[in-house]
Amino acid sequence: MPPGTKIISAESFGISTWTKTAKISVILQDRSRKRYFLKVKVYRFYVSTRSIVDSGGAATLQCATGQGARAVVEGEFHSASAIDAVVPGLVPKAAGWGSYDDGEKQVYFFLGDFHDMAFSAAPDPESFIPRIAHLHRNGKSPNDMFGFPVPTACGKMERTVIWEQSWAKSFTHQLKDVIRYDNATNGPWLEYDAACQQLIDVVIPRLLGALQSEGREITPALIHGDLWERNIGIDRETGQTILFDPGSTYAHNEMEFGTWRCSWAFYFNSPNYMRLYQHSIKPSEPADEWNDRNRLYSIHPYLNDSAGHPGSFSRQIAYNDMLFLCEKYAPLDGLERYDPEKDVSVTGAYVPFAMKQLE
Repeated sequence: MPPGTKIISAESFGISTWTKTAKISVILQDRSRKRYFLKVKVYRFYVSTRSIVDSGGAATLQCATGQGARAVVEGEFHSASAIDAVVPGLVPKAAGWGSYDDGEKQVYFFLGDFHDMAFSAAPDPESFIPRIAHLHRNGKSPNDMFGFPVPTACGKMERTVIWEQSWAKSFTHQLKDVIRYDNATNGPWLEYDAACQQLIDVVIPRLLGALQSEGREITPALIHGDLWERNIGIDRETGQTILFDPGSTYAHNEMEFGTWRCSWAFYFNSPNYMRLYQHSIKPSEPADEWNDRNRLYSIHPYLNDSAGHPGSFSRQIAYNDMLFLCEKYAPLDGLERYDPEKDVSVTGAYVPFAMKQLE
């Protein structure tokens, strides 16, 4: 903190699945009052907390140790920087990231601008969607390949984002990540493992390979990477929609919307958002396979959720979606049958996302 800064209070504030959050009120050396938001990443091994107050304005600080800690904070810094360069103000401006040794562990932190946000209202599609379309259209890969310069994370799960010419290969890396995390959390399941293998070996090369075959091409687009309702707020001062917690990659733009299909979506599942987006950016060809690609992309957030919440029903939903895609694109004797009664896109079932403030 700057010399002379006095902390008035520090209190738990907000709810976060993977972090501790607090509101910090201070008096700076010039006697002006400021409020800050402190966000601390919590991992399995050890976590240390430091607060940083910058006399130039409010800031958010995340600290992390343990597996994937560097990817979480370094990835968010580069993700937010890349997004802000394309659509200024869409995410809090990243100020920096770094690490320190607390005597026991290497602790990584992210520092970013603070925004006082409201979370009760859905973003206006007419103003929000053009900014997302602008990000996807103008966020260009530096080498025209799929991937990202540094590892990033979705929640606390690190992504494999090595550079690839093939989108099918790039997405396969990321799907294998969450399958591995999910199995580590929930244990082996023979039928599920067989469906995962068929999805990787046959369905993805067919469904995503079609995007780059027979003269078709797609351009890698910068995506937020975890675009869902709990990562969005409305800035109370400007009224602008703010996205946070990005874990970006240069990807097929349609991957951004896998979360909008998930059982916990409560306003992005409205067709108004996607209809407006597709008015600006048409579905990739083969356009008639858009819905199947969206189903495939939703499997990633479902398994990411399952890996973070032992016993989550998300694993069963993802498995049923795998069965649907395998039946349609790569039938295999021995796999169970797809069950439409477990398909939230058929039943319309809403399953609230489990969020609990970390102690």
